[in-house]
Amino acid sequence: MATKKSLKYKLSKNEVAPNFTRDWVEFENPENLEEIFKCDLTWLTSYWQCIYGNGCCGIDKDKPNAGCCSDGAYYTGKEDEARVLKAAKKLTKADWQYYDQARPKKSGGKLQISEIGLDKERKTRKVKGGCIFLNQVGHQAAGYSGSFGCALHHLAVKENTNMTVTKPDICWQLPLRRSWESRELGGREMTVVVIGEYERLAWGEGGAELDWYCTSNSEAHVGKVPVYQSSEVELIALMGKKGYAQLVKLCDSRMAAIAATRKAQKRHELPLFVIHPATKAAQERG
Repeated sequence: MATKKSLKYKLSKNEVAPNFTRDWVEFENPENLEEIFKCDLTWLTSYWQCIYGNGCCGIDKDKPNAGCCSDGAYYTGKEDEARVLKAAKKLTKADWQYYDQARPKKSGGKLQISEIGLDKERKTRKVKGGCIFLNQVGHQAAGYSGSFGCALHHLAVKENTNMTVTKPDICWQLPLRRSWESRELGGREMTVVVIGEYERLAWGEGGAELDWYCTSNSEAHVGKVPVYQSSEVELIALMGKKGYAQLVKLCDSRMAAIAATRKAQKRHELPLFVIHPATKAAQERG
């Protein structure tokens, strides 16, 4: 009888192992009674924050300054690709290191930002070991004054808009993950929308090979506010305003209860709540 092969993960320093216990909450989608939200409270009330440029080691050890942008981003569909192309047209040579490479002579100077990936799906082009939108550290050229990192990220900051407008879906959603399940309730087929952590497991077998990963690494759990607050715009895009408002109430209640329990017991270990182990490790470290 065949058995499933278990993935072996080469965890990076200060990264907790996957499959730890989590607290979940479910509630009806206020905007769609045929849907249920299933949200990972352990993740959403953790103190993760992106540390790109401030300690991020990159998912490939030989490309530490590429962060998680070393392969290009796969689109979720035609609408996603069209939106990214629209944003790319706003980038200038001063903003974008690969402005010229994105307009190859063989295309007559037409903007070319996409290619077919190894899994036969469309994605952003890979140029010199990274996504075409990744401005490399230390790059200097006439007329270029951009900052290292994602040119689309910097465009959003420049235009005072959100990353959901300029970046590919997978990029602005990370480290959040939205997935779908189905459930039969009272003879009805209900859709369960799962909102959780984009952990290594979510990448499949490729996730096991990442040299460094941040979502469960205590080095990245140093935020000043929990994820459900720092990712407000992204969560609204994933859940809708009413769904997010309900989530906030539940997260606020949990945070208040944790604070009260911690004050009474004067310790990090809280038996009634599952604290993200990376957040816990970061808090205990100081």
